[in-house]
Amino acid sequence: MSNRNYRLHNGQKGAALAVRVTPRAARNQIAEILHDGTIRIRLTAAPGEEVNSELREYLSKILDVPESAIDVVAGQTGRDKLVSVIDLDSEIAHQKILMHLS
Repeated sequence: MSNRNYRLHNGQKGAALAVRVTPRAARNQIAEILHDGTIRIRLTAAPGEEVNSELREYLSKILDVPESAIDVVAGQTGRDKLVSVIDLDSEIAHQKILMHLS
């Protein structure tokens, strides 16, 4: 028997989205889906923490989920981010994103 300490986490069902943000755009929009599945999103916000807030707000509208269900789990300060959307099936998220693709 091992004396290791284990940390258990509550699993939550949802979608994980790879996002590449382009700040200082003329308008908020889903620009394209890159060959690796990354969603390129243009946002009007300047680079920095303001981008994450605007990204959550924009995805909330696109995906029709509360902002509280969206979390930037990686890439807080970079342009490439991993976004978690709790209680949203990944296939439904994919369909909604395609509907808003410019």
